Amino acid sequence: MRCIALVVAAGRGHRFGGEIPKQYLKLGGVAVLRHCLERFINHNRVGTACVVIHPDDRALYDEAVAGLDLPAPVHGGARRQDSVRLGLESLAERAPDHVLIHDAARPFIDDATIARTLDALAASPGAIAAVPVADTIKRAGPGDAIAGTVDRTGLWRAQTPQGFRYADILAAHRAAAGGAEMTDDAAVAEQAGLAVALVRGSEDNFKVTTMDDLARAERMLAASAGETRVGTGFDVHRLGKPQDHVILCGVRVPHDSGLIGHSDADVGLHALTDAILGALGIGDIGSFFPPSDDRWKGADSALFLRHAADQVRARGGRIVHLDVTLICERPKVGPHRQAMSKRIGDILGLDPSRVSVKATTTEELGFTGRREGIAAQAVATIRLPGG
Repeated sequence: MRCIALVVAAGRGHRFGGEIPKQYLKLGGVAVLRHCLERFINHNRVGTACVVIHPDDRALYDEAVAGLDLPAPVHGGARRQDSVRLGLESLAERAPDHVLIHDAARPFIDDATIARTLDALAASPGAIAAVPVADTIKRAGPGDAIAGTVDRTGLWRAQTPQGFRYADILAAHRAAAGGAEMTDDAAVAEQAGLAVALVRGSEDNFKVTTMDDLARAERMLAASAGETRVGTGFDVHRLGKPQDHVILCGVRVPHDSGLIGHSDADVGLHALTDAILGALGIGDIGSFFPPSDDRWKGADSALFLRHAADQVRARGGRIVHLDVTLICERPKVGPHRQAMSKRIGDILGLDPSRVSVKATTTEELGFTGRREGIAAQAVATIRLPGG
């Protein structure tokens, strides 16, 4: 399904103050707008991003997006609602299946929220990121005295992106043109009778509205800078098990004998697991899954790899890249490399572009050259938060 992100950056930021609209202010040395654009254009389920800007802001826009491969920006209208409609109209020739409408002043949109919003469109014509209301809500009366307490049951705070089937939301915006102003695109969809699902957003996906918000964003960015760590892993398994295949990097590969091991003997996943654990400095695969424990007899090695990834997440980190080299004369790995990268990506929730699978021989030297076993070496690059 083809998807385009429509990023709305035509506002003037009157509540923020200052001469430069907030979406063009620097956050960590980069325009707020660019932060969210890079999230969308680097997401594997988003084709491109189109930006709606104020006609007076072209120079600011060009500076903010320098070097990014984007379509020409679209001029917005007097109201946000008008700007979104004009942006949608500009996509007519591309006719995407889905569109994600996002506020330029929300720089911390994350990959998981984008994915959840798109997933919901399989069952609903619209879906928006939102967070449940956790605070007690008070209604103000004269003189800002409390006039009552609002039942927060079922209340959510709407965020962006707000995703829709393109044809549906375009028709809804056309029908609403010139009418009462609505504060978000979900309201436009609701008025047109479209069902809109709520999907879990993130508290970090806040809108930069005030100088305090910008200061909070700077603190978050500094905290997320963190450190990069690299770990290596190496593993060997003997060949000789009566079997018509081996399991390598989670993929069943035809071969005239299988690998011998306590688990499924997946030498590739074992090396990757050790590489991740090594980057964290918390031991090796045997520390968590000793071969003396019968629970792991014949176990799918995906279990070990997921456990290592869970340790990274428990520390607030993320896996940036994985590289594994399989060392053997046979079987031939080349025809299965893409399937292996995809399988590792599926196990860990990584884009396959972040997983490299290679293979080499030892020119018939040593135990791998004599086809007595298969070896694997791996490198894991992870990112951990600062402090």
